[in-house]
Amino acid sequence: MTAASTPSSIALPPLANDRFLRACLRLPTDYTPVWLMRQAGRYLPEYRATRDKAGSFMGLATNKEAACEVTLQPLDRYDLDAAILFSDILTVPDAMGLGLSFAAGEGPKFASPVRDEAAVDKLAVPDMDKLRYVFDAVSTIRQALSDDQGVGRVPLIGFSGSPWTLACYMVEGGGSDDYRLVKTLMYQRPDLMHRILAINADAVALYLNTQIEAGAQAVMVFDSWGGVLADGAFQQFSLAYTKRVLAQLKKEHKGYRIPHIVFTKGGGIWIDEIADSGCDVVGLDWTMNLGKARAMVGNRVALQGNLDPNVLFAEPEQIQAEVIKTLDSFGVPGPQSGHVFNLGHGISQFTPPENVSVLVDTVHAYSRKQRG
Repeated sequence: MTAASTPSSIALPPLANDRFLRACLRLPTDYTPVWLMRQAGRYLPEYRATRDKAGSFMGLATNKEAACEVTLQPLDRYDLDAAILFSDILTVPDAMGLGLSFAAGEGPKFASPVRDEAAVDKLAVPDMDKLRYVFDAVSTIRQALSDDQGVGRVPLIGFSGSPWTLACYMVEGGGSDDYRLVKTLMYQRPDLMHRILAINADAVALYLNTQIEAGAQAVMVFDSWGGVLADGAFQQFSLAYTKRVLAQLKKEHKGYRIPHIVFTKGGGIWIDEIADSGCDVVGLDWTMNLGKARAMVGNRVALQGNLDPNVLFAEPEQIQAEVIKTLDSFGVPGPQSGHVFNLGHGISQFTPPENVSVLVDTVHAYSRKQRG
C-alpha cells in the first residue's frame, strides 16, 4: 500500500508499507498495523548485546550507529509496521543542564532537581545542538530504512515526554512512587509549576519539530504520568501544556503529512478532552475499552492500543485469544476511523521474544479476516 492510493488532499511519503501512517490519519488499510512501545529493548538478546558493547544506556542512545542498530532489531525479527527512534524521554531536561545519569538498577537520576524559584529561574529552552545526537540518530535510521530509490521500509516515529511528565522527573529528581515533591510544588506554588511547564512545552515542540526535520515521519508525546493527577489538575497542568506542544508542531514536512500521537497512561477518563487536543491519534492504556473509546471519539481521531503487556506472559493460544478480543473490541475500521494496534504500555523486559511473534502475526492475520 503506497501513497499513490491515498486521497489527493493527504500526501504520504514513499514507503513499502505505509499502513501505520494511513491508520493514524483514518485512511483505509487492508489490515490493522502494529508496533509496540519499547519494541527495541531489554527483552531482546540482540539489544542486550549491543548495549553491553556500547557500555551503558546513554552510551547507546548517544551513538547514532548503535541507536540505529537497536531501532532496527525488532523490525528484523518481527513483521512490525513502524519503527520508533531509540532514545529516552529525559534527553530534553538533560540538555537543560540538570545532569542526567543512569545508575545500575536505580533508573534515571538528575543531579540538579528543580524545586525552588532559583532553580526555575535557570530553566530555558535548550539549544538543540545539545541534542544533535538524537537528530543524527533519526537521520541515520531513516537512511537505513530506505532503499536505493529512497522508498522507506516502514515509517519512523519520533517522540518526547510530555511537559508534565518531564516536570515530574525534573522536580522529583528521578522516578517516584507518590509524586510528593512535584505535587507539593504544584499545589503550593502553581506559578512556578506553570513556568516549568511552559518552558517544557516550548522545548518539547522545538525538539519534536527538529526530529521531523531530521526525518521522523510521525511524532508521539508520552504523557506517562498524566494519570496521577486529579481531575481538574490534569486539564490545568498536563493537557493544557500538551495542547501547547501540539499547537506548535509541524503538520507537514516536505509536503508530507506528519501524524501526532498523544498517549496518557491512566487517561481513559479524559479521552474526550484528549481527542479535542489537536492530535491525530489518542493512545490508550489497557484499562479502557476500545469499543467504548471509539464510540466516544467518533471520527475525530484514530486510536492506538491497548493490549495489557502482561498478556505476553501467557501461552500462545491465550495471547491469540486476547489479541482477537482487542481487535473485536475496536471492530472493523470504517470511513474516517483508524486503529493502530499496540500494547497499553511498554513491553516488559522479561517478555519471551517468541511471544511477540504470536502477537504480531495474529494482529495481521485476524484483522485481514475481519475486513473480509
